[in-house]
Amino acid sequence: MFLIFDTETTGFPLRYGAPHSDLEAWSSARLVQLAWQIHNERGALVEVKNFIIKPDGFTIPYNAEKIHGISTERAMNAGMPLDHVLNEFEEALRKTEFLVGHNVEFDLGVVGSEMLRAAHETHLFELKTIDTKLEATDYCELPGGKGGKFKWPTLTELYTKLFGKAFDEAHNASADVEATTRAFLELVRIGVITPFQLGRDVDFLQEFQAANKETIQLIGLNIEPYSPISEQDVSAEDVGPDQEIEAEQLKKAKGEFAHLHNHTQFSILQSTTHVEQLVLRAKEMGMSAVAITDDCNMFGAFHFTKAAKVHGIKGIVGCELNLCKDHRNKSEKDNGNLIVLLAKNKKGYHNLAKLSTKAFVDGFYYVPRIDRDLLLQYKEDLMVISGGIFSEIPALILNVGEQQALDAMLWYKEHFKDDFYLELCRHGLQEEAVVNKLLIQWAKEYDIKLIAANNTSYALKEDAMAHDVLLCIKDAQNIVTPKNYNSRTSRTERFGLPNDEFYMKDQEEMKKLFMDIPEAIDNIQEVVDKCEAYDLAHEVLLPNFDIPTEFIDPLDATDGGKRGENAYLRHLTYEGAKKRYPKLTDEIKERLDFELETIEKTGYPGYFLIVQDFTGQARKMGVSVGPGRGSAAGSAVAYCTWITNVDPIKYDLLFERFLNPDRISLPDIDIDFDDRGRDKIIEWVVNKYGRQQVAQIITYGTMAAKSSVRDAARVMGLPLGDADKLAKLIPDLSLKKIFSMDEKELKQKLGDQFPNADSLRTTLGENSESSRTLDQAIRVEGTIRNTGVHPCGVIITPTDISDLIPVTTAKDSDLLLTQFDNSVVESAGLLKMDFLGLKTLTIINDAIDLIEDRHNIRIDPDEIPLDDENTYQLFQHGRTVGIFQYESLGMQKHLRDLKPDCFGDLIAMNALYRPGPLAYIPDFIKRKNGQQKVVYDLPAMEEFLKDTYGITVYQEQVMLLSQKLANFTKGEADTLRKGMGKKQKAVIDKMWPKFVEGCTQNGHPEEVVAKIWKDWEAFASYAFNKSHSTCYALIAYHTAYLKANYPAEFMASVLSNNLDNIKSVTFFMEECKNMAVRVLGPDVNESGYRFRVNPKGEIRFGMGAIKGVGEAAVQYLVEERKEHGNFTDPYDLVKRIDLRSANKRCLEQMILGGAWDSFGIKRSQYLAKLGEGQSFLDELARFGQAFQQGSDGAPTLFADTEEIELKQPVPPEMVPWGTMEVLRKEKEAIGIYLSGHPLDDYIIELRYFSKGNLSLLQNMEKVVNREMALGGICSAIEHRISKTGKPWGSFTIEDYQGNHEFRLFGETYLKYRHMMDVDFFLFVKGGVREKSWRNKDGSETKRLEFEITNIELLSEIREKMAKKITIDLELDDLDDKLLDNLNKLLSKNKKKGGCSIRFEVSDKTNDTKIELPSRSIKVEPSNDLFDSLQKMKQLTYKLN
Repeated sequence: MFLIFDTETTGFPLRYGAPHSDLEAWSSARLVQLAWQIHNERGALVEVKNFIIKPDGFTIPYNAEKIHGISTERAMNAGMPLDHVLNEFEEALRKTEFLVGHNVEFDLGVVGSEMLRAAHETHLFELKTIDTKLEATDYCELPGGKGGKFKWPTLTELYTKLFGKAFDEAHNASADVEATTRAFLELVRIGVITPFQLGRDVDFLQEFQAANKETIQLIGLNIEPYSPISEQDVSAEDVGPDQEIEAEQLKKAKGEFAHLHNHTQFSILQSTTHVEQLVLRAKEMGMSAVAITDDCNMFGAFHFTKAAKVHGIKGIVGCELNLCKDHRNKSEKDNGNLIVLLAKNKKGYHNLAKLSTKAFVDGFYYVPRIDRDLLLQYKEDLMVISGGIFSEIPALILNVGEQQALDAMLWYKEHFKDDFYLELCRHGLQEEAVVNKLLIQWAKEYDIKLIAANNTSYALKEDAMAHDVLLCIKDAQNIVTPKNYNSRTSRTERFGLPNDEFYMKDQEEMKKLFMDIPEAIDNIQEVVDKCEAYDLAHEVLLPNFDIPTEFIDPLDATDGGKRGENAYLRHLTYEGAKKRYPKLTDEIKERLDFELETIEKTGYPGYFLIVQDFTGQARKMGVSVGPGRGSAAGSAVAYCTWITNVDPIKYDLLFERFLNPDRISLPDIDIDFDDRGRDKIIEWVVNKYGRQQVAQIITYGTMAAKSSVRDAARVMGLPLGDADKLAKLIPDLSLKKIFSMDEKELKQKLGDQFPNADSLRTTLGENSESSRTLDQAIRVEGTIRNTGVHPCGVIITPTDISDLIPVTTAKDSDLLLTQFDNSVVESAGLLKMDFLGLKTLTIINDAIDLIEDRHNIRIDPDEIPLDDENTYQLFQHGRTVGIFQYESLGMQKHLRDLKPDCFGDLIAMNALYRPGPLAYIPDFIKRKNGQQKVVYDLPAMEEFLKDTYGITVYQEQVMLLSQKLANFTKGEADTLRKGMGKKQKAVIDKMWPKFVEGCTQNGHPEEVVAKIWKDWEAFASYAFNKSHSTCYALIAYHTAYLKANYPAEFMASVLSNNLDNIKSVTFFMEECKNMAVRVLGPDVNESGYRFRVNPKGEIRFGMGAIKGVGEAAVQYLVEERKEHGNFTDPYDLVKRIDLRSANKRCLEQMILGGAWDSFGIKRSQYLAKLGEGQSFLDELARFGQAFQQGSDGAPTLFADTEEIELKQPVPPEMVPWGTMEVLRKEKEAIGIYLSGHPLDDYIIELRYFSKGNLSLLQNMEKVVNREMALGGICSAIEHRISKTGKPWGSFTIEDYQGNHEFRLFGETYLKYRHMMDVDFFLFVKGGVREKSWRNKDGSETKRLEFEITNIELLSEIREKMAKKITIDLELDDLDDKLLDNLNKLLSKNKKKGGCSIRFEVSDKTNDTKIELPSRSIKVEPSNDLFDSLQKMKQLTYKLN
């Protein structure tokens, strides 16, 4: 017998997956209806019953009644006692062997919990179960399940699959049983549910099919579905403003309204309101206060309170948190319900920050969560507002029961007393009417105050659509998908707000909305008055630094002074100075004392002590520390305490640029560490100061112009081509600026990009899908889309960081993460340090290790001489590929022109090569090379401009000159630098009179002074920080020194540190070729995990670059090789390596990558299949495993007999792979062609007959209408049929620079389809053209495509196009030997009908050229000929 049953309930269990014995979890899913049918083994109906249950101790909530139509009143009238129904069901259970249902686990939980609650003995869980949902999953084949599997079908989806049409979902247990029964029996009939699953033999199915020859039909029981309730059924006690009531009942509120429940863009992708907009909108509407209550986080709290203070409005910080049963329980999903909390004062803010922190750090499980115990622990100075319909009390009313909601409300009343308020919302929703009716009733009954709110998600009503777009972006949905304002949505629905009423309504709108309950408005003032205005800004709090006892000053403990820290810093500085400077001159002492006094005055000695502590520790741990960066390199104290490594006195670097003595501000020392060691030093800092006192800094990823367009297009269904067109029109400017600036200003701002912006402005004015998409993109632009982690910022605090600000966690880090971003953390009182990972330092380290390994010398970067001739020659020739900050093509050109011969030139170029100062480079070069006279506006300026040939390059020069020319103090000089650099007109105007006065007092002509000032104003905004340039020029010099003197080791290091980027590896391998440094393929006897250099000075490819080869396997192999010598053959290799980490795929990839080539066996032999499908490699692996097991001393049957010799497998004799197959497999293993390139045989064709290369097609806009001829190898093809039945195809070709997919349609496809084959060498002619077509809505779509005009085989091109070889000779180079060699070469390659030969002989002395065509010699343009010509250094040639 089969019992098919279904239930209707009051809702879902509180915790998904809870066992039926967890009565609390199932208290929200009480049984309302139970129906079943019993069928025998042939499918015949035996019994059918259907009961509504009379509620006992619970009510049926609104949302449940809305679904199945059974109200509490209806159930009380028509229902049967639970005891009776359970007895009937138990009787039915005794008749059956199988329980059947769709999602039967839920129904078992419902009935099982009711059995337990009623103390019924049952054998419900002893029966076998069949779930049609599970059994039909593979049958329905619905994509989208977890892990790439099929997803479970709904009953409707299963029914439709089986019978071709849906059934009428009545959400009535009896009707659902009818549908489930039909589906179950049909699944049995068609064999989806097998006899084996039912414990029957094969005859069962034949007998069942004999009894049910046709598709199973509905039984046709007369089941009356219960009618779900409609809006008319809702009680009208919560009248609202639109229903008729007596005029005397309406009392307009006298108090002021303020929005106390608002979401901003910090509720990620759930609100379009920006914080500033929230405050301004409240201010515009005449409100004295406004609250921020974002979803679980306090990201916007600092920005919000700051904006509120600026605009003169009280800002109330709040948060909407998820309240669950136990926030630490992560064994079951419990998202809880929302609760709104408001902070009354600063203490309340800190308690709210603690709760938000705990929610993320301790409570995160699907969502951040707190529980009641936590809430009580941090309740001081917090107010609770009951919230909207997804909050705890309303959700209990709608989904669980009135009594549970009442109990929750009374709990808040008990613990928060008068700081607990009931929130009423009126967005025109049925659910709100149901909730409000009870809340108003309970408010009177239990003396709890009501407040009106609008639970806003956007500031303006017209932003409703943009908000809906934002929700679609969040959930990856389409705007046309039906939406449901419910925490649970079906597969065919998406979450969305039901109307456009969730905006910041003005006071009159809200008062009118609540005219029948004016106290809900009037009570708001009480909430506002309870809240204090406060500032979240705070002076920076430094962590305590433990100083030696002899420096401790007892007075510091009483008055908070820094005497001890200052004394200790002075001690460290002067001890370091003795090592840094051979002689401590008065000048050096004066500089150090000035800096130490400034540090003491500003109160930050602890900052320097902390930084010198962890930089010193880094060096002890073998972590490279950069020479400095930014203005910190201007500090001699930093230099003497080994924070930096550049002498600021030697290079005229200024301390006041770093720490202005006239303006107290936190110093900012950014530290570079090698990128492998950075995490080690951060972990050390964490261990020293404590995990609760160290955090990383959050970042907010906002939707930029192009991404907002693409996202809006996707959710609004705009065709991809149109979306792409819009996005590509966007210039380097925000959409808001594009559409708000006037035309003249926009033209001036954008220049050549203006036509694109103008096209966008035209599009916005059209009536089209593109226009509507663009409109929404403008509205969502700038909205926060996600959060991330600042790449280098680290916070260190003197106490638990959550005592100061709210924190959260990051996905890929164990460190805490601030909820405030980098723009405000310091203002909030946090010490921020930048720990930067610099790959160049790792490259230097690795190169030094390789040099030591090969040359047995250890280079100390600090000892590298700054006058090395080889290094400057490298810079002078522009050979700076791989050189930090100097490797761009533009920089290489300027270096070749400049010919730098001192370190100062490199510092200057580093400062000049950036937008703005770039224009000064030509004059700088001319003056350096004596081609332009060096002039100074005033003779007094020579002292500080001499090194830069009279050109102001650095900010420090402006500072020094202002002191010398106008008697500015150090602090004033820095203020001038900052004012000019940031174009602060007020500061500049204030400083000008003082500058003129000082200069004239020193005898400088006023007209010259005015010119200097004007030049400074123009340049200072671009002038660069010399401290930073000096540090980075030093790092660059170190890399250049290594490249110039140890080229193989340096390039091996560069390659190793780009292992994860195969394009970079290819690029740097090309540079190796240019340097005549050979790069050999991987080899098990020479390679390491990374690239290394062999004794011959050749770079050996790192095995870590082979896909599928893990670091552990390579490290074991290398250690074994070091300890016991090279591997003699593959048998020796498999005997000695770790075959657990080096599995079969690892070994196979090594072979394909060429790492085993040195053993003399072809790659194909290893992988050829032998008998029984095994390969030689399989046999080798087995041989190695057997040997290792025997050598481990494991007991065997032959332990006491003579040693058994293992038989070595023999490699099979076979035809080796062709060159193309070897190269293809090699590329699959490594990512690049290594031992050769398929196009090497066609290098001449590509060099002389192609027009462009495939990389140009990555940016088609730049080559529109340009005729191109492209050669390459075909790597992929596809033949397809269009929707209209027409054939078309695509093929991808690759060349040395890139690849591109070409598409062929119509006649072109038919003409060339025979040439579309993998490994064909093709020569494609054509060009990029703009194609356009009309869409169904009348709009036009345009797209750039490569239009092919001809395709030929690359192998035929040379013969067709090679007509003439021109050989260029210098008259001075001509001699008998060269002519004899040429004659022999040309004679050897003679061919009738071949290429003609033409000689061009140049005489440079007389600037003449003679052309000598050969009439008798024609040659075959073979690769051998060109190779031979290439080797003749006295000539050049070209092919025409």
